[in-house]
Amino acid sequence: MNRLGGIVVAVLLLAGCSGQQEQATSEEDREAKALMQGVWADAETEDVSFRVAGDTIFYADSTSMPAYFKIVGDSLTLSLGTSYAIEKQTGHVFSFRNQNGDLITLHKLDEAEADSLFVTDTKPTVMTYTHQVKTDSTVSYNGARYHWYIAINPTRFKVVRRTFNDDGMEVENVYYDNIMHISVYNGAQCMYSSDFRKQQYTKLVPTTFLDEAVLANMEYSKADAEGLHFNATLCIPDGASCYLVETVISYKGKMTMKLLEY
Repeated sequence: MNRLGGIVVAVLLLAGCSGQQEQATSEEDREAKALMQGVWADAETEDVSFRVAGDTIFYADSTSMPAYFKIVGDSLTLSLGTSYAIEKQTGHVFSFRNQNGDLITLHKLDEAEADSLFVTDTKPTVMTYTHQVKTDSTVSYNGARYHWYIAINPTRFKVVRRTFNDDGMEVENVYYDNIMHISVYNGAQCMYSSDFRKQQYTKLVPTTFLDEAVLANMEYSKADAEGLHFNATLCIPDGASCYLVETVISYKGKMTMKLLEY
């Protein structure tokens, strides 16, 4: 074989080895996943963090949705796309770096203790109203009497919010949105009647906020020369961020909105 041929063969061999190494480093570590099976608690506080069953992590937090996971190389990767560097893994110890770089060390509970502390088939709690809420009242203005109705209607429209749990792991919490209804009557005459969904507030509230927000409440405020005022609250669940939007129903049945505060 001439020198050129030898170089070609060497290059091909190197390429083949490189491809094999790349494939090996990208393949899931089944043995490491097997070591993960069971219930894990914080080594310092003894608080239960999660249970691993098959390829799924079930969190102790009753509002966090389960997440699929895999272990590739020295990383724990969740279905959300986040990865955590594994520092140590044995049959009973699991240490990793969380989102902030903090070292989290967990230990596996024995079966008897685990069964008393964690139930695998517990479904996450979804935050929402459980039933329709109705309020109504009458108000007089300029010699006329008006009767208003508000109905808060729970839906099955899911709102998913990503946050971090006590271990610094990214989790998904699911909430159900609401539809609000307002009706205004002048005697027996219906002046206004309509449903309100959070998508109707896109001109006043940023879309990025609305994606994780729920239409949380609707309240009557006052009556003046403009009409009857109602305040809608759009909030990020379990967060401090809310928008307050005023809805005004004029005495001619015209609806207008404006942002009150954030």
